[in-house]
Amino acid sequence: MSNSHNILKVLLNLTSDIFSNHLSSSIGSSKEYMSLHLNQCLNYIFGIPKCQLNFKATAQKPIEYKYRPRAVAMGDFNNDTWLDIVVANFDADNIAIYFGHGDGTAASPIKISIDKGSAPYMIAVGDFDNDHRPEVAIANFGTNSIGILLGFQNETFANRTFLSTESSRPIWIHAADLNNDSILDFVTANYGTHSVSIFYGNGNATFSNPSTYSTGYDSFPLAVVSGDFNNDEQMDLAIANYGTNNVVPKCQFNFKATAQNPIEYKYGPRAVTMGDFNNDTWLDIVVANYDADNIAIYFGHGDGTIANPIKISTGKGSAPYMIAVGDFDNDHRPDVAIANFGTNSIDILLGFQNESFANQIFLSTESSRPVWIHAADLNNDSAVDLVTANYGTHSVSIFYGNGDATFSNSSNYSTGYDSFPLAVVSGDFNNDKQIDLAIANYGTNNVGILFGTSNRTFTNQFTILTGPNSNPYSLAVGYFNGDMILDIAVTNYGNDSIGVLLGYGNGAFMSQMTYSLPNASPYAIGIGDFNNDNRMDLVVTNNGSYNIALLAGYGNGTFASPTMYSTGSSSSISVTIDDLNKDNRSDIVFISNDTNTIGIMVDYDEFFPIQKTYSTGREPYSIEVGDFNNDSHLDIVTANNNENTVSVLLGYGNGSFANQTKYPTGFGPQSVAVGDFNNDTHLDIVVANTNNNTVSVLLGYGDGSFANQTKYLTEASPIFVAVGDFNNDTRLDVVTANSGDNTVSVLLGYGDGSFANQTIYSTGSQPFSVAVGHFNNDTHLDIVVANYDGNTVSVLLGNGDGSFSNQVPYSSGSGPVSVAVGDLNNDNVLDIVVANTNDATVSVFLGMVMARLQIKRHILLTLNQHQ
Repeated sequence: MSNSHNILKVLLNLTSDIFSNHLSSSIGSSKEYMSLHLNQCLNYIFGIPKCQLNFKATAQKPIEYKYRPRAVAMGDFNNDTWLDIVVANFDADNIAIYFGHGDGTAASPIKISIDKGSAPYMIAVGDFDNDHRPEVAIANFGTNSIGILLGFQNETFANRTFLSTESSRPIWIHAADLNNDSILDFVTANYGTHSVSIFYGNGNATFSNPSTYSTGYDSFPLAVVSGDFNNDEQMDLAIANYGTNNVVPKCQFNFKATAQNPIEYKYGPRAVTMGDFNNDTWLDIVVANYDADNIAIYFGHGDGTIANPIKISTGKGSAPYMIAVGDFDNDHRPDVAIANFGTNSIDILLGFQNESFANQIFLSTESSRPVWIHAADLNNDSAVDLVTANYGTHSVSIFYGNGDATFSNSSNYSTGYDSFPLAVVSGDFNNDKQIDLAIANYGTNNVGILFGTSNRTFTNQFTILTGPNSNPYSLAVGYFNGDMILDIAVTNYGNDSIGVLLGYGNGAFMSQMTYSLPNASPYAIGIGDFNNDNRMDLVVTNNGSYNIALLAGYGNGTFASPTMYSTGSSSSISVTIDDLNKDNRSDIVFISNDTNTIGIMVDYDEFFPIQKTYSTGREPYSIEVGDFNNDSHLDIVTANNNENTVSVLLGYGNGSFANQTKYPTGFGPQSVAVGDFNNDTHLDIVVANTNNNTVSVLLGYGDGSFANQTKYLTEASPIFVAVGDFNNDTRLDVVTANSGDNTVSVLLGYGDGSFANQTIYSTGSQPFSVAVGHFNNDTHLDIVVANYDGNTVSVLLGNGDGSFSNQVPYSSGSGPVSVAVGDLNNDNVLDIVVANTNDATVSVFLGMVMARLQIKRHILLTLNQHQ
């Protein structure tokens, strides 16, 4: 539809071709208004759009307009079996109906006025009152309303209903049965409030109040459609966001109002929950009345209606704020626990009989001001426990149940200064069979996660930001995307939105291969299983920003979008992975050369707490770990480029480390690796010295100390060093990437800590990183090199005698600076992954037998910041 010509054309399909729906995850940077093309298709296959359109213009002249038509839809409005056309005229504040003749032509229009200034923008057609006739719903941009035109008779609509959308500026309306009740609902895209609103239909042309979901700051949504995108038999939504250049999927929920009138209150009801309290198999309702200091129980009739309430006092000044239901005494009947804000207590009501609860038990929460209570078996002992969110003390308190309605003293965990937690829920968020907690921290605008352990304790809180001034208010957990991994939904009071946090579970995310990351330069890359799912994940350091990126692997060679973890006020350039605290989970150690520190992130299955920092020498450029003093605790070594030293930090086995000890090296140490070079069972160190074309070998004594260096010549500017047994003599050898003359140097080890003179092999232009692995499954170690200037990786296959074949180059992204190897798709063949700094991408090369690599896949990094 063109505003400059103001015409409407009817195009007839020449064939019976069925066109597939398109799937799009990104919109380009151009910001043009969208137009509707009938029977248009887009088949999205490996990024290539394909389309087959077979249309011709009708013999009829175009329908000319001067009213700025904004939308067109079709329906048989006069029941003659011929499709008619309805048009929304933005400037004229009306809709026009063109009755079809059944041959592709239409009669002159009948115009139906909306309100003055309504500016109708979009139309949806559907049977909203179940009379088997189509009605029209109009999104009125000018008056912030939905107009519903019912019951077309005598060339007009008999009834009109208007629904307010407040100040939303509705620009799109879409009709569908969103909650599987066989009644049409509709959803609007709200240009003015950056949201979508759902109006659930009652089947009689009346609708619920809107449920509104944010589409993001400055998103300016222009369109919304529905479909079951994840095959869970629930309707989902997809929104086109004009302002943020993306398409966003949203999951929907199934609710409708009962025919009964609302329950009216003057007692300040604060909370409601359900349970079968009188054992009649029908759910009952219990309400906490804050002002009246009581709870009210409404017994259900099984048909959606309820009896008059029975009220039970919770004590003068108790101000009950929240309710939880559970069987606290194992008598197979639900009991009630109430968080009393006013008296800082928990009131437990046991065993409903004769329309009363027989016993009341009170637990003190001291001065905590509990505002939420949640019941669950937190420690896997088959007894229900309680946890409260404490608004007054910025904490949560756990009361472990004994199964007889008695409870332990509280165990308290801080939720952070001025956090003002308002809600807490539980679930196994990291699939370790331990129950974890999620907290809505109103004051600090985040969701806090406390991971459960096997000894009835929880880790320190990890927080997920919900946005500035979002003020999260309430939480719920469930399987939102059909992957059987728990997700979290949060209501954000401050910005009127719903936030959905999809669970990582086993590290898997929605499959995406391309993501944007502005103003960051990926520098080094490592591989590890950070979520204990037996699938390889990626970690990338970003030299241009204060964060590192984690990309979770699916086990098939693809990766999820990166999650960014703050590194404070420092950039990170090098990374290594191992289990620092013996919890059988991969931890991350990275270098920040601008602050002369190393950062440690201890893995909690999916999330990392705030890192600890330790001083090193000046400008550390590389890092490695190993047990240097044979105490079974991992230690750390860094290469300090601007100080010509290495720093050794001995580990205590709990994730903390002693202060550094420094050892001299050659000039400009750029890379460090470890191995037992003299077969004495003590780890040794090798360093690539860029500025004097040598490697330094420091033999370890096994007590954490090292001998003075021995230097060996390499070619020009060795920038990276790696270790492996290249000639199958059970003695470790060394390889360096020499950026100054486009070579690698191989130094074969004698097994006594000394090495032979180098053998040189050509690479691509400016080799920057080197790694070793068995790429062709012949038991001989091979070499892969990342060539920065050549935008390639070179694979040199080993012959098993310490020599190598000529390089085989593979094109990468721009400026490859780091290479790592691992089996990314579980096919028992090593794959290669490369960090490309110039175009902010990661290239993945899937290995095949006979040392052939599949065409690379690029992953563009994106921002998903955790601080």
